Amino acid sequence: MLDPVVSLFLNRPAPEVAPELLGCYLVREIDGVKYRGMIVETEAYAPGDPACHAYGKKSDRNAAMFGKAGFIYVYLIYGIYHCINIVTDQEDVASAVLIRALALDQVPPWIQGKQGKKNHKIQRLASGPGKLCRALKIDRSLNNMPLSLRSGLWLELQTNQFQIVQTTRIGLTKGTEIPWRWYIGDHPEVSVQAKDANIANKSKA
Repeated sequence: MLDPVVSLFLNRPAPEVAPELLGCYLVREIDGVKYRGMIVETEAYAPGDPACHAYGKKSDRNAAMFGKAGFIYVYLIYGIYHCINIVTDQEDVASAVLIRALALDQVPPWIQGKQGKKNHKIQRLASGPGKLCRALKIDRSLNNMPLSLRSGLWLELQTNQFQIVQTTRIGLTKGTEIPWRWYIGDHPEVSVQAKDANIANKSKA
């Protein structure tokens, strides 16, 4: 069952939720072991946004975006990489936050080096949406599932203090001018640091 506090926190427009997710933890439980990653980078997608998957109309692929706040929307890009979004706002309002990067607390045992040896370097294992899904074994089987103990993936809300950088989203062909990407300033796990980050700087208290 979805935590009512988390549900209330997420039941707002994605551009409001996205920066406040920074510093919170995404927790994945596999075989009784919990793997935690602090969210360090997010992007928002909302109604009227040409880059949003639900900009055209509701489909089998984007249906999860129209669900309740706190559910999971997972999609596949390039046929090989999964990306995880947390659904926000009211039901039937297509709004979600893409989790772009995490700072993991440990190296999952299934992450292997090029020679088949265990890679003990934790840095940048989850510094991108596809990388973090691979690191935490997140795939389409979690699509349209709630963030809960039952699904094995949930959100831990945290209050921290750090500088937040707001800038434009990346890897898009539409809506490129919309400043809906946020990240923890100078954090080494951020996927791409903005060259011109003077749009806004905030401190999360």
